[in-house]
Amino acid sequence: MTDTTFAPETATGIEIENATDQDAATDAPFIAPVAMEDDPDELFPGDRGTLDPEVRRVLVHVLQRRFLSADSRAEWALLLEHQQIIESRMHDLYLRLIVDLGRGLAYKQQVRSDEFEVPILLKDAPYNRTETLVLVHLRTVFQRESAAGGTAPRIDIEDVEQTVLSYLTDADGSTARQQKAIRAALDRLDREGVIDEESAGRYRISPLVEVVLSAEKLAELRAWLRQQAPGQQARDAQHGDQEDGDQQEDAS
Repeated sequence: MTDTTFAPETATGIEIENATDQDAATDAPFIAPVAMEDDPDELFPGDRGTLDPEVRRVLVHVLQRRFLSADSRAEWALLLEHQQIIESRMHDLYLRLIVDLGRGLAYKQQVRSDEFEVPILLKDAPYNRTETLVLVHLRTVFQRESAAGGTAPRIDIEDVEQTVLSYLTDADGSTARQQKAIRAALDRLDREGVIDEESAGRYRISPLVEVVLSAEKLAELRAWLRQQAPGQQARDAQHGDQEDGDQQEDAS
């Protein structure tokens, strides 16, 4: 390989008339220094990041949001293109990046280990009783509609209220209070992206509902609800056999 190191040209017969000038030229940097605030690759003073601005935004959105959807085509394309480096950054924080191509979803997951201590960054925010009941109903509807060929199941608030109220008791407060709790539950699930309110009182159910509530957990909760509200058995039996079959297919 050719040596590309440059040396003073004294051996070629070129006379160096001023040694002081030569020393100054040798000591001068090959590239003039640029002030940090004038660095074009720096997004803010002291920036030591190496990712392009677009990739940084995708990384922040994955960390900030409950999930990233393939519906956001530009962000989704960037995520897939730079998945390895984004995963690396998240692994530094003890987080996993889950990319579900089938559902068109990407989301984060806390790394946990029994072998070494892991600092927990993601805090679990459990659902209360009413939120769980709403979630179970949404998951059941999504599963039923998907099995029937529906691509974007939708539901009205009246349907949610009718079902969830049948499981609530006087201990949960008055009907007005129960309805308020149901609407608060829908608001939370809307913020988290599990549902999307397309118009007043009408929601599109996101595939994220399958991630939040797995088929196995759904089966456990529905069995528990049947015990809590025997009057629901007749209604559940109308489509129970098909749903049970769908759950096994989901689990596989």
